[in-house]
Amino acid sequence: MKIKEIIVVEGKDDTRAIQRALDADTIETNGSAVSAETLEKIRLAHQKRGVIILTDPDFPGEKIRKTITEHVPGCKHAFIDKKDARPNNGRGIGVEHASPEAIRLALQDAHPMLDTEAEVITREDLIDAGLIGGPEAAGRRERLGELLKIGYTNGKQLHKRLMMFQISRQEFAEALEAVLREEKQ
Repeated sequence: MKIKEIIVVEGKDDTRAIQRALDADTIETNGSAVSAETLEKIRLAHQKRGVIILTDPDFPGEKIRKTITEHVPGCKHAFIDKKDARPNNGRGIGVEHASPEAIRLALQDAHPMLDTEAEVITREDLIDAGLIGGPEAAGRRERLGELLKIGYTNGKQLHKRLMMFQISRQEFAEALEAVLREEKQ
């Protein structure tokens, strides 16, 4: 499998994991303090071939994602679920621990984040669905993020990500229904 876009990752281990999964070029941020030089490389890559951001499913990974999105809007985003980003010994979390299959699936489901004011799903909808504030909220958000291919978020980030990916009310309702059905089993 060859991918046209350039994949932005955090480091050399992530690049090796990508190359085990498919034929692709990467840009490494070398940590969460993304330099102006790296942002310029990403900007050029986005103009020439397109960019997919694939960072670790943790706070530093989200910080990198946010920094790049602020400076280079329109990039695609791919997410690996936390459960797929853990090593066998259970210590740490990162793209470098994901299987080639998990990486290919994440990249296949990459989509652009769009900054939009059109609110389709409200914060109240998230509260009513038990996705914010409640004993099952974190688990529900995690599973919803997996089903919608938008990654794990806290409650505030979930609302923003639903808007940015322009998840429709129907897509949201279907995914939520699946989450609630799984809980009953």
